[in-house]
Amino acid sequence: MSKVIDKVDVICQINADGEIKPMRFRLMNEDGVYETYTIKGYRQIFRKDVYTTPDGLTVCSSDNVYECRVLILEMYRTVRLYFNRNNCHWRIAI
Repeated sequence: MSKVIDKVDVICQINADGEIKPMRFRLMNEDGVYETYTIKGYRQIFRKDVYTTPDGLTVCSSDNVYECRVLILEMYRTVRLYFNRNNCHWRIAI
């Protein structure tokens, strides 16, 4: 199971048709300093039912789930971003 962080800042692009594209996110590290990461690629996971993700989060049709590729310390890692459209809240699983 991954570590889930509820406070993440995300910069995204919203197209005219309502499609949300995550571009960057930033997290606060242990020293209280923000670290910014650029999303190199992503894929959105589409499901209509209520289910539990590999990160242990329960999501439904009002949640957008993105698997994102990020370059961290010269290595590509996959993280998952969760966006709840009802309360406009982002979460991340690392």
